[in-house]
Amino acid sequence: MQKSEFTQAEEQMIQREFEALLEDYAHTPHRQKVELITHAFNFANQAHYGVRRLSGEPYILHPIAVARICVREIGLGSTSICSALLHDVVEDTDYSVEDIRGLFGDKIAQIVDGLTKISGGVFGDQASEQAENFRKLLLTISDDIRVVLIKIADRLHNMRTLGAQPKDKQYKIAGETQYIYAPLAHRLGLFPIKTELEDLSFKYEHPETWQEINEKLANVKEHQLASFEHFAEPIRERLTSMGYHYTLKARIKSVYSIWKKMMKQQCAFEDVYDLLAVRIIFTPNESMSEKDQCWMIYSAITEIYRPHPERIRDWISTPKANGYEALHVTVMGKDGQWIEVQIRTDRMNEIAERGYAAHWKYKTGESDDSELDKWLREIKEILAHPDKDAMEFLGTFKLNLFAQEVFVFTPKGEIKTMPLGSTALDFAFMLHSELGEHCIGAKVNHALVPLSYRLKGGDQIEILTSNSQHPQKEWMDMVTTAKAKNSLQQYFRREERRYMKHGERLVEDAIKIDPELSANHDTVLARLLNYYQMTQPSELYAEVGQGAIRLDNIREIVFPRRGWKSYIPFLRSDKGVKELKSEGVKEPAASNDKDSPDAQPAEKPKKKVPHAVVLTDDELNKKFVLSQCCHPIPGDEVLGYMDEEGLMHIHKIDCPEANLLKTSYGKRIYSATWNTHRVQSFVETIELKGIDKFGVFIHVLQTITTDFHINMRAINISSEDGIFKGTMEVYVYDRKELDDLLKAIRKIDDIKEVKRVTGES
Repeated sequence: MQKSEFTQAEEQMIQREFEALLEDYAHTPHRQKVELITHAFNFANQAHYGVRRLSGEPYILHPIAVARICVREIGLGSTSICSALLHDVVEDTDYSVEDIRGLFGDKIAQIVDGLTKISGGVFGDQASEQAENFRKLLLTISDDIRVVLIKIADRLHNMRTLGAQPKDKQYKIAGETQYIYAPLAHRLGLFPIKTELEDLSFKYEHPETWQEINEKLANVKEHQLASFEHFAEPIRERLTSMGYHYTLKARIKSVYSIWKKMMKQQCAFEDVYDLLAVRIIFTPNESMSEKDQCWMIYSAITEIYRPHPERIRDWISTPKANGYEALHVTVMGKDGQWIEVQIRTDRMNEIAERGYAAHWKYKTGESDDSELDKWLREIKEILAHPDKDAMEFLGTFKLNLFAQEVFVFTPKGEIKTMPLGSTALDFAFMLHSELGEHCIGAKVNHALVPLSYRLKGGDQIEILTSNSQHPQKEWMDMVTTAKAKNSLQQYFRREERRYMKHGERLVEDAIKIDPELSANHDTVLARLLNYYQMTQPSELYAEVGQGAIRLDNIREIVFPRRGWKSYIPFLRSDKGVKELKSEGVKEPAASNDKDSPDAQPAEKPKKKVPHAVVLTDDELNKKFVLSQCCHPIPGDEVLGYMDEEGLMHIHKIDCPEANLLKTSYGKRIYSATWNTHRVQSFVETIELKGIDKFGVFIHVLQTITTDFHINMRAINISSEDGIFKGTMEVYVYDRKELDDLLKAIRKIDDIKEVKRVTGES
């Protein structure tokens, strides 16, 4: 950070921003504590005086902006505003948490302390630090969830000002935001913030694609808003005649959600038809329930427009896990376009916009136990037994962030919410970990199903158990929920400790029973590890404990008669050397024997690599390795990841593995650009589907070979009921050549779908 005196204009700007914060606060229903907030601002302003951000602006503008997000966009009160203003003081200045406690009390000090512990992003440089720092972030959910909410506000402002950071930092921060913060905001019900975080992450990871879609969206927005007015007019008349106070809003899809749809459906921007949604927010009459009135409005709308029978979503009877409530219906507009209508009360809308803070505000008693409360309890349970491995811990928790749900029933008719894709085994572990461990199957709708059965909405499930049943390793591939995976990992760790303890006892007994082995205990153990190609005694103990390794041939392993190299472990004991010589084994010369136990390999010089790398023809797959997980080719947007050996791996920016690397190893991420000259070709697989008419496939082959002069490596085509589908492996030089080819094939009559398969993300 830079440091210099502020100009008078900058000081006036700081004061204006703080007054705007107070103005935002004045429009909230919170008890006004302006004096406390002013005290926190003056303290933070003095502590950060003269400090500037990378953009050059005064640093204090950042905590003010975070505080404004807390009050305007999340709906938090004075304690959170003060904590947001002070959130970087302990981290960046000489003041301590105790100083904050003395001036502002225990609660604000506790929140600032929580924010300080997780400052600088979620992850450190080492795997253990990553898991620990991430755990600190999540543990604050049980201490005070406001820490997480303020951290999300902090991340949102950092994303809004990310342009000042260098490219490699942009990748790291955007990747971390996309991987953790956006799903976390969604799970806490902060839908507008989640949408903006996704959009900003996409903007910095795919700037050209973002710009292209954004410009196209701007061109059609006026037409979409005109369609909204035309569509909304009869709805307004009906709602007014029903006597409701209401607001009708048009919601245009975000750039990121449009891109996701384009990728999923392999279509162009022009083929995304559901850009517009309509939101009805009304004040309910006290004489009827909110649910009944939502259905009355639904009935009124479906009298005007024809509803889509398969696109009705009732999130009122069964709210989403993040507390979201609304009634969704998709209807056919007068111009033949499907439009989604979302029906909400004022209360439902506030929960949808402000998430957890609003959800908590509307709680009336201990019985108000929402899916969000249940989720928070589940998180605390996972945190009580965290995985030691950072990447596994991150993956386990990530499962709990993405929460498309299905609603299922117990045999007694109790409704349960499960993540989409859950299996019968997941359901067993959700009910109780012991039930899951002894599960042998399930009955779904009174029919017997296997453990791997995937639950569908409305299923009624009965779990079948047996005391003789115990978890198997393959169960890890059957379960999808964080709770089930965590429970299984705990079980396998317990079993591994039991096997290790048993195995250690067996190994020690086998050594002690033979005086010659017992006298050379450490070298015997080293020889066993070398023989079984292991590095840790714990590995050996576990294998012995499970019966995978037997110890009845231990002498033959330790005393083989095969030459000097077989006895290397014994060179560390005088007794061992004498014994070898007595057997007639000649001692090798001591000079420079690479097999000597004391010989050390020459340390490789560390490579110096700039923060941006250029990919050239002669260095591809030599200095730079193209990753097989996403198969990038010239023209794809890519980044580099340097492994521990100093080798640079090139990934597509939106590759799932790259997202995890950006999140976890930010300092090893490098921006990368292509500088190839069409020297090297790459094999790409394309998939196509169409109407099986005479000559259509010949036309495809002519387009590839004659029009584009592209060679092919393999073709696989099949036809059924008048539809053909297949894959072709083609040699291309770069992304542009591939895209041009796909566009040309799409133009062929009777070709309905064409997409790139290799490297899809």
